[in-house]
Amino acid sequence: MGISDIFARLVALIGGAVILLRRRGAGPQAPVYGMAPSIPEAHPQNIPTLKMPTARGWDEGQAPVAAPGFKVNAFARGLKHPRQMLVLPNGDVLAAEALTVPGPVRTPFDFAITSTMKRAGALGPSPNRITLLRDADGDGVAEIRETFLEGLNQPFGMALIGDTLYVANTDGVLAFPYAPGQTKITAPGRKLMDTRPGGHWTRNLIASADGKKLYVAVGSISNIAEGGVHLEEGRACVHELDLETGKSRIFASGLRNPVGLAWEPVTGALWTVVNERDGLGDETPPDYLTSLRDGGFYGWPYAYWGIVDDRVPQDPAMAASSIVPDYALGGHTASLGLCWLPAGALPGFPEGMAIGQHGSWNRSTLSGYKLAFVPFADGRPTGERPREVLTGFLSPDEREAYGRPVGVTLGRDGSVLMADDVGDVIWRVTGA
Repeated sequence: MGISDIFARLVALIGGAVILLRRRGAGPQAPVYGMAPSIPEAHPQNIPTLKMPTARGWDEGQAPVAAPGFKVNAFARGLKHPRQMLVLPNGDVLAAEALTVPGPVRTPFDFAITSTMKRAGALGPSPNRITLLRDADGDGVAEIRETFLEGLNQPFGMALIGDTLYVANTDGVLAFPYAPGQTKITAPGRKLMDTRPGGHWTRNLIASADGKKLYVAVGSISNIAEGGVHLEEGRACVHELDLETGKSRIFASGLRNPVGLAWEPVTGALWTVVNERDGLGDETPPDYLTSLRDGGFYGWPYAYWGIVDDRVPQDPAMAASSIVPDYALGGHTASLGLCWLPAGALPGFPEGMAIGQHGSWNRSTLSGYKLAFVPFADGRPTGERPREVLTGFLSPDEREAYGRPVGVTLGRDGSVLMADDVGDVIWRVTGA
């Protein structure tokens, strides 16, 4: 056992003691969900809650628990930290494989976070590749696997427009030539746009309906801009990249860590899921699902859900202008994946958004760790809480994680595919 492992165990013990102290006199908080959430009062933490299950993976024959009416199977196993997917017109599935890369350790808390992330399987040498998966015989399992692109830099988002594949590395957007059916790209990429690496490193992509623009999600480098807002320039936002002119602009801002992107077809609005700030309590503030307005500001770092964060040097005008999100997803669920599903894609479910919830690391009772679904009607979310589609990613005592949900997409055969980066699996959900 290395020093990092020993330190991670020590951090877990200290974290457990802090959690017990915070629970004294109060039970676990109910999840904060829905369109009009009642957000608990903030309790700033000098010592942040740190609770992360150890990455275990799935035993032979073990799988997530599907909700009644559904079944789940492994579409592909043995990947290396799959994060996001893209389904090509012929049904091939591209899976971006990448890991958080260790950064500089300047404080004991940095070392605590680094050690804990290693134990949780979230940090290490990044594979930096995209793998192609093909189910040629249509049995719901990919029997063909090829390294499609390699030598990337923490790839995440992908989009195909015509004969061009766009890939979002952590440091920018690249364009590659693509021919239908090919299983490997060897041509060099052409860089279209720079993004600042580090911090929240995932860069997601989605194309406009006319194929003329890309929308690029870029997370913050910090929790509450504690290093200064100047370090967050071009971050905590969604960019719009015009593919004809090559110019980009900030489309929506004040989004601490937007990751999943999806179009809602009734209104034509772009939606995202956002990971909110830490250090204020188990359910304060909740992560959220929201539509994006062109030029809209959503509060970070000055405010959340219209509530001023007193820990942040204030800009009253910015705080007052912040837009309240559409739908609360629960505190620290780390909702990362987002996919629009038409009615019936999940048998018996209406239209809505499927959400891969990676799961918390910073609350006393773990949250997330599931594939969730938010029903929609007339272009808006409905219902007081998300529905569960896949659960069972945690051991009963919350000490181990078999898997952690990330990206979600709709397969060409109508199944729902979900990337699991701790389990190194792509799961496939269909009707029972």
